[in-house]
Amino acid sequence: GKYRRDSPTARQLAGWSEPPIRDEDRLWRIVDVLVEIGAQRGVSAAQVALAWLLGRPAVSSLVIGGRTETQFRDNIAAASLVLSGEERERLDAVSRPPLLYPYWHQQLTAKDRFGAADLVIDRSGI
Repeated sequence: GKYRRDSPTARQLAGWSEPPIRDEDRLWRIVDVLVEIGAQRGVSAAQVALAWLLGRPAVSSLVIGGRTETQFRDNIAAASLVLSGEERERLDAVSRPPLLYPYWHQQLTAKDRFGAADLVIDRSGI
């Protein structure tokens, strides 16, 4: 991946308004973790991202789109990469979307009043 925090390539994206990125710092935190895990494993951040997605419970396949043969081969190599539980948890934690209303409100005000349906909501911050 050519995109790293504060790299010249990342600055090229500064004027690009589509899609609108609401939390750019969160995006870079995710990229940082992908790069760190890739460096520890000796693989690309793209391979880590694809392996992580392939290991998600509801994902049965991915559509890849390498622009070059090298990128295509790198993407395909992700199929044989198995992430550890700790690596998966790091990626899950850094990419977990914030709760939307009314769930964030419930998290703050109804900690002791959760019903069975509410128990499926991520309450790690409680």
